[in-house]
Amino acid sequence: MTASILQDEKLMELKNTIDEFKDKEGPLMPIMHKAQELYGYLPVEVQEYIAKALDIPLSDIYGVATFYSQFTLKPQGKNTIGVCMGTACYVKGSQAILDEIVREIDLKPGETSDDFNFTLNATRCLGACGLAPVIMINDDVYGRLVPSDIKGIISKYRTK
Repeated sequence: MTASILQDEKLMELKNTIDEFKDKEGPLMPIMHKAQELYGYLPVEVQEYIAKALDIPLSDIYGVATFYSQFTLKPQGKNTIGVCMGTACYVKGSQAILDEIVREIDLKPGETSDDFNFTLNATRCLGACGLAPVIMINDDVYGRLVPSDIKGIISKYRTK
């Protein structure tokens, strides 16, 4: 691990979380959630730290991180945009919404902007089918969208 990661407050908080959960059943998920909350993603150095602290193979950490969609191995933008592509949203026009977001922020699904302001993801069901089509930006839900809504919504999240 790099010296800056080893010396920072985030690592101390992660260590405290590991100490809290390591002797409990199923400690890996809450520890990985905390690590991602702290770092915004799961860098390999953090995965190695967790593996060593729990005395488990790094491949176990990587396997969990790549299996569950809530974990990411790449740095994410400050504003994560999730476009629901579930059946209800798709039928009601989510592809047109996604296409408009792609035009507005010049990213494809799975990409993060160079300034780390936006990450764009095409997601499965967001659980708001009655509001289809739906997007989430961070914790904010926007529903019953049409493509012309996108520019105004995105403008709220642009870095000033």
